[in-house]
Amino acid sequence: MAAKKKAAKKKVAKKTAKKKSAVKAPAIRKARGRIDLHHHFLPQDYMREEHARSNATHGNTDLFSWTPEKSLEQMDKAGIAFAFASTSTPGVWYGDVELGRRLARQWTDAAVEAIGKYPSRFGLFAPLPLPDTEGSLAQIEYALDQAGADGLGMLANFEGKWLGDPSFWPVMEELNRRNAIVYVHPTFTPCVKNTIPNAQMQLVEFPFETTRTIANLIMSGTTTKYPNIRWIFAHNGGATPMLIGRLEEQDHRPVGKNFPAGMRAELRKFYYDNASAWNTSAMAALMNLVPKDHMFFGSDYPFLAATEAVHKFDRLKLDPATRAAIERNNAFKLFPRLKALKI
Repeated sequence: MAAKKKAAKKKVAKKTAKKKSAVKAPAIRKARGRIDLHHHFLPQDYMREEHARSNATHGNTDLFSWTPEKSLEQMDKAGIAFAFASTSTPGVWYGDVELGRRLARQWTDAAVEAIGKYPSRFGLFAPLPLPDTEGSLAQIEYALDQAGADGLGMLANFEGKWLGDPSFWPVMEELNRRNAIVYVHPTFTPCVKNTIPNAQMQLVEFPFETTRTIANLIMSGTTTKYPNIRWIFAHNGGATPMLIGRLEEQDHRPVGKNFPAGMRAELRKFYYDNASAWNTSAMAALMNLVPKDHMFFGSDYPFLAATEAVHKFDRLKLDPATRAAIERNNAFKLFPRLKALKI
C-alpha cells in the first residue's frame, strides 16, 4: 500500500513538473529585424587573460564560454537581425601602454574574424586604448581603414579622466576629422567606493558614471570644439535626463561659454541606447529631452538574455511607429550601410 502511495505521489509530481516546464515564456513579438546597439563580444583569449589579471569570478558562465554562434542563437530567439559588437568594462586599458595596444588589436581582430563569418549579422565598435594617445590614433586608423569598423568604443573614464579631459583632445580631433561614431559604455570610477552594501557597484555607479562623462564632455567644450563626432551613450544616458534641470543651470554660469547653444541643445545631438533602461520613467524622461530618432534598442547580451530585453522593451507599450523607430529604423539613418544588407 505504501509503495502504491509513493508511486502515485511520484506520478503527480511528474505531471506537475511537466505542466511547469510546459509554461512558456511570453512569445517574442514579431518584428522586422531588430537592431541591437548594445551587444558585447567576449573573445575567449581576451576573457582568459582578463580573468587571470583580475583573478575574478562571475556567476554567469556564458561570459567564459561565449562564441559568436551563441550570440546568433540569442539574436534569433529575440528577433534581432543585426548587432553591433562592443567591449564592456574593463575594456583594454590596464595602465600598460604595450598591453593596451595589444589588447585593442587582439579584441578587434577576434571580432573581425567572427564578423567575417557572419557579415550580415554583426557590426563593430572597435575599442581604443586611451589614455594612450599614440596607440589610440593608430587604433583609429587600423579600425576604420583596415578592419572596417562602424565606429570606435570608449569607456566613460580612463584612469579617472572623463572624456572631455583636454589630454584626450588630440584623439578627439582625429575622430572629428573622420566624422566618427563613438560608442560609450560606463565603467567604474577609481575614486568611488561601493557605497551601498550588498549591492553590485554598477547598480548605481554606472548610470552616474555615464552622466559624469556626458556633463564633462559638454562643460569642457569638447562637444562644441569637435562637433562632427557622433556620440552614442549606453543605458539611456544614465541619470542625465532626470538631472536636466540642474544641468541647464550651467547655461547661465561662466562655464556656459563652452557650450553657447545650451546644455539641452548639446544633449539633443547625442544618441542613446535603452539597455537596462526599459521602464516608463526612464524612457519618458529621455523622450522629453531628445528626438525619438536618436534612440536605439540595446540588449546588453550576454549580461542579460536578449529575449528578456525584448520582453522588457515590449512592456513599455510604445506606439507602433515609435517602437519601430527605436528597434530598427533609427539605425538605418546613422548607419546607411545597413540598407545594403537587406536585413
